[in-house]
Amino acid sequence: MLLLRVWKPKSVWRFADEPQATLKVRKHSPGAVLKAWSPFIVLTVLISDWGLKSVKAVLDKVSIKIVFGGLDQAIIAGDKPLSVVYNFNWLSAGGTAILIAAIISAIILRVSAGQFMEVFAKTLKDLRFALLTIAAVLGFAYVANWSGMTPTLGKAFTVTGAFFPFVAPILGWLGVFVTGSDTSSNALFCKMQQVTAEQIGVNPVLTVAANSSGGVAAKMISPQSIAVGAASTGLVGREGELFRFTVGHSIFFTLIICVITLLQAYVFEWMIPAMVRAAEAAASTSVTSSGGVTILLLTALFILVLGLITSRQKGNLSFNDRRSA
Repeated sequence: MLLLRVWKPKSVWRFADEPQATLKVRKHSPGAVLKAWSPFIVLTVLISDWGLKSVKAVLDKVSIKIVFGGLDQAIIAGDKPLSVVYNFNWLSAGGTAILIAAIISAIILRVSAGQFMEVFAKTLKDLRFALLTIAAVLGFAYVANWSGMTPTLGKAFTVTGAFFPFVAPILGWLGVFVTGSDTSSNALFCKMQQVTAEQIGVNPVLTVAANSSGGVAAKMISPQSIAVGAASTGLVGREGELFRFTVGHSIFFTLIICVITLLQAYVFEWMIPAMVRAAEAAASTSVTSSGGVTILLLTALFILVLGLITSRQKGNLSFNDRRSA
């Protein structure tokens, strides 16, 4: 913000139908500004609540556990049979918090049910291939882990020896470049990162984190990301040009992450926390749901007050403006 007070870009990119900017400043009341920010406030509050263990303990009470009879206790990993039970925690999932925030925001901004469903349907249509891809990749990750493919690959990567921490971010980078999703890349490679780190005596927390960090640097060159960016800015057909422009930046950032990871593996080891397995964490931490109920009640009260304050503001965004936002 301070930089833009003393520096301006030579050329400003605009949409074809976007009017030229003027120096005319429109003043808005504090209530109008609060109303404009309300969707982001609600989203931030709900996502924060859903990340608390006490809140999850409350919401998980309505989860549904589905036992896969043909696979449960039939897969042996580490000389122990695996429990194959799908925990359908539909209410405590992060996506549910986002959906609830969207509904509350629609009420605050006075978006009709028909308009809301139109935006919802369009979003599903736009993301249909991305959703299918993520589901397929996550499914493959389970097959790779349970069949022994991932641990085998992890042991194979031990040939890099002490140099593996430098390679770890590159694996995450490749995963995101192929799948377009850091989530999918982590599902594919994090188990392998853990196994390899344990084999060479490096903290697995570092290599797993490096997989995610390296993946972030590949988002700018992922074909899916470029396709979405080109489609939303009217640059369809110039995807190759965008790739060539960004690939150098992506490699540069990835190499920086590689160097940082290598230094944290052997020089700044104190920066990486010790690995705590999920079972150990659950055994050492008893979570009660009483605090979660209180937090949810306070959140509901906060949103109610926010809605009452913003409802007094006259005038609303047009539907096209809301849809763009």
